[in-house]
Amino acid sequence: MAKLESNIELEAAAFRRLLAHLDERKDVQNIELMNLADFCRNCLSKWYKSAGEERGIEIEYEDARELVYGMPYAEWKEKYQQKATPEQLARFNEIEAAKNKAD
Repeated sequence: MAKLESNIELEAAAFRRLLAHLDERKDVQNIELMNLADFCRNCLSKWYKSAGEERGIEIEYEDARELVYGMPYAEWKEKYQQKATPEQLARFNEIEAAKNKAD
């Protein structure tokens, strides 16, 4: 049992470190994360909300986003989100099309 509790603590610490790292790297845009790793800050927000729901904890999506972004999403978007380049959008659409074709 102690090992499981340690795992939960370690996983929580790693998650907090990931959020801190993303906060330190506001220059890294969500579309870049999606194109390279197939997840972004919004995905983390959805996963957090989903994890809560699986445990009977109701979490609003915007609250989950605020946790992940470290501020309200609208504020983060205004301050840090850059317009995606045509190349980024083309790569994103290419990846999504390949995923949809595989399904």
